[in-house]
Amino acid sequence: MAEVSLYSPFPASEVAQWNFETDVAIIGFGATGACAAIEAADAGAKVMLFERNSGSGGASGLSGGEIYIGGNGGTDAQRAAGFEDSTEDFIAYLKAAGGPCVDDTKCEHYGREALNHFAWLKAQGVPYRGNYLPGKHIEPTDDSTLIWSGSEAAAPFCDLAKPAPRGHVIQHMGWGGGRPLVDVLEASARAKGVEIVPDARALALVRDGDRIVGLVVRIDGQNRFVRASKGVVLATGGFVMNEAMRRKYCPETFRINDAIGDKDDGSGIELGVGAGGDAIHMEQFFTTCPWTMPESHAYGVFVNVQGQRFINEDCYHGRVSRCAVDQPGGKVYLLLDNAHFVQPMDFARIEIAGTGETWEEVEAELGMPANTLSATMAVHNGHAKEGRDPLFDKKPPILTPLDQGPFIALELNFQTSYFSFFTLGGLRTSAQAEVLDRSGKPIAGLFAAGRCTSGLPAWGHGYSSGLSLADCTFFGRQAGIGAAKG
Repeated sequence: MAEVSLYSPFPASEVAQWNFETDVAIIGFGATGACAAIEAADAGAKVMLFERNSGSGGASGLSGGEIYIGGNGGTDAQRAAGFEDSTEDFIAYLKAAGGPCVDDTKCEHYGREALNHFAWLKAQGVPYRGNYLPGKHIEPTDDSTLIWSGSEAAAPFCDLAKPAPRGHVIQHMGWGGGRPLVDVLEASARAKGVEIVPDARALALVRDGDRIVGLVVRIDGQNRFVRASKGVVLATGGFVMNEAMRRKYCPETFRINDAIGDKDDGSGIELGVGAGGDAIHMEQFFTTCPWTMPESHAYGVFVNVQGQRFINEDCYHGRVSRCAVDQPGGKVYLLLDNAHFVQPMDFARIEIAGTGETWEEVEAELGMPANTLSATMAVHNGHAKEGRDPLFDKKPPILTPLDQGPFIALELNFQTSYFSFFTLGGLRTSAQAEVLDRSGKPIAGLFAAGRCTSGLPAWGHGYSSGLSLADCTFFGRQAGIGAAKG
């Protein structure tokens, strides 16, 4: 038998014995893998799911359990709160959020099917209270359902699509709704007869001609060969935990330090590329420093080390943070007046850098040249008193003059403040979750979804909370459906 080479396809002709035989083999047991397993089982396929850890979870299990849903007139929670959300507006926002990395076909497919997907999630047992929580939040700390979770009401997005809140959070008290979400999906998969094999690390795919027909996994120190007669699904997460891949593809992430993932080492991407797949938008990443906690800080003004504004601060905190990391000097400042300052939460590691009775005094404390920061604030306050922001189009009521001293500058330092991040680039896939080669042709027998692909959350500057779970659950389902068809 030939030697198994990590991530390189193993020839089926060299397999001496198949240790497992199934219709569909899934690699990874987060929300993506669970949804793929459920749909494949519902289609009548025998399904085996291989997970390198001892149980389910993945990055999904570390999330807030928020899924981005809208369109078709709105969900029950949206309509109850008085928001009508057309499919056209929903799709337009998804496309705007994808920016230069957008996949129009995926946006349109999900945009048309999002309400059906919401009903499917509920049918698996995912609970939703159904109420709306107004205001600006990272995620609910109670069991509320609907929140504003992106830049819907901020420029330029509000000019492209009618704003509506679309973040739908599982009914769960406190932070971290991702774990109970995965638990519900796991229970549904197990109830449908999906066989779970934990502590199994995928080493290689098995190829017969141009078709993927199985995989090689490492179990108890031994290589085991899995025959998948209909299809293999990659559901393995991104590459945020792989420093070599980050240096090669996404070096800007080394400006910040708090990676979020669960063994997200890029293995699924490497497996797909080894089989002929195309990895795209690998430079893209999400980051946020939770400056909207407390909410009053959203009324502040961000400047770089040169005292210049760079963003309309009423947009999504991840967009603000991603644009902040683009700034020179390794840090940015959040400017607040006495009316809006509250001590930042400890976990954010945001420090007070300067104070003063005037913006000129703050400017001097920060060591900036005269008439830099103070001029920025004079322009901002003058226009804000008129209810407008001609430079960045920040909207009232979050647009407000910061003129009630004393004044303060908070420092968000890229190296020492809490800038959490994860990667967004990955395998190029179709709207049916087929892995595509560089010519755009599907690789027979191979499917992928979630963060090992470039999906709905494709552009770090346009991310909205809930897009990752929307992408992984919906396209995980497409992968399961496609794999079961063979």
